[in-house]
Amino acid sequence: MKNDALRMKSRNDLTQGPVGMTILRFAGPLLVGNILQQLYNLTDSIIVGRFVGKEALAAVSASFFIYYFVISLVIGIGSGTSVVVSQYFGAKQFDKVQQAFSSFFLFMLVAGILLSIAGIIFAEPIFRMVQTPEEVIPGAVSYFRIYIGGTFLFVTFNSIISILRGLGESVRPMLFILLSTVLNVLLDLLFIVGFGWGIEGAARATVIAQGIGMCVALYYVNERHPLLSIKKKDLLFNATIFRQELRIGLPSSGQQCAISLGLMALLGIVNSFGTNTLTAYGAAGKIDTIITQAILALSSALATFCGQNIGAGKMQRVRQGVRFALLFNLVFGFTMFTLLYFTGDRLMLAFTDDAEVIRIGHEYLIIIGSCFFVHGGLNVFNGALRGAGDTLFPMFISLFCLWLIRIPLAYCFSDWWGETGIWWAINTSLGIGLTIAAVYYKMGRWKGKGVIK
Repeated sequence: MKNDALRMKSRNDLTQGPVGMTILRFAGPLLVGNILQQLYNLTDSIIVGRFVGKEALAAVSASFFIYYFVISLVIGIGSGTSVVVSQYFGAKQFDKVQQAFSSFFLFMLVAGILLSIAGIIFAEPIFRMVQTPEEVIPGAVSYFRIYIGGTFLFVTFNSIISILRGLGESVRPMLFILLSTVLNVLLDLLFIVGFGWGIEGAARATVIAQGIGMCVALYYVNERHPLLSIKKKDLLFNATIFRQELRIGLPSSGQQCAISLGLMALLGIVNSFGTNTLTAYGAAGKIDTIITQAILALSSALATFCGQNIGAGKMQRVRQGVRFALLFNLVFGFTMFTLLYFTGDRLMLAFTDDAEVIRIGHEYLIIIGSCFFVHGGLNVFNGALRGAGDTLFPMFISLFCLWLIRIPLAYCFSDWWGETGIWWAINTSLGIGLTIAAVYYKMGRWKGKGVIK
């Protein structure tokens, strides 16, 4: 097993080679995988919008933001675990890689079941709390209860994906996600168009596809991977390592919760403008989310890159990686804004033919797209800090910018400029967050925060 581990170290080593190419080579499959994951909800939205109706599309959109909040805790701890794994891997402490994985995997089993139960029970009160339009609530509750019933499958699948990425693997996780995405599209068409199951068919398709993807990933980890195993003799809980995962992961969970609660609060403001604005926000948000997957993939790649290089003691290489990521993000951001400025309205046609929905959605894409480079810069610094194991400060930035900047400004600006003011409030909060993150990174306090001293 040691020889296999050393061969894997060579294949997935991010501490050697040209900095830019190393990051992009790892980020490419991450980007494809992230986009494929977004296609789950995007496929549901397109097929539901085309074959069920505008209210059903709004129900899917509202469910996405609430579901993101429900799973934010485990997403954050998964992020922290990925950092721990990458640093142990960079330091060649392969025995601790398995211990970190098994401790996290056992946690995810329990958390997934509890989240499913809570989500099913409290679905309707949550939708009413965020002022979802009355005509949207029945479909949203039906969709959400089925969708969240499969949370156990989702979090288990994504725990494996997170660990593999922390080990420097990005191609195989991409293939697992590709399999489940293709299945989701085919089952969506079968259940909605073929069987006429409506919005509930979209939720069932996603749960089944996630379940199959999870089974394939589990088989790979248990039978083929040289470092990881879920066999009974290997599946042990290491309290010390799990505390390290919590130390790094809980601030990320707090950050994810802050983001998701901010999205829900923002959703409440959007809902006050009616179904057209909610539908446009949901549909344009899907387009925005697909594009920003490149930003998130770069951030995730940089986090693993920094984690491995910090574990190997190569701090100069870490700084070179951050500089490259900032430059790449700047070029990407302006390119995507140009694309949305000229084609955003045509992209909205994939979801609906309603002229007012298209107008609102295109306006959203132009305003939000103008600050893609700001959003990306913030995520570059957050990725570097996360890879170093310093996740507390990014959490502070999220809490401050969402609750003290974005939400208050959204209330004020929307009173003055209508729904347009909401989009400008988002951009303002991102700009302030980028400024704070850049200053903190320059201060260098993130050094020495990891598990490898």
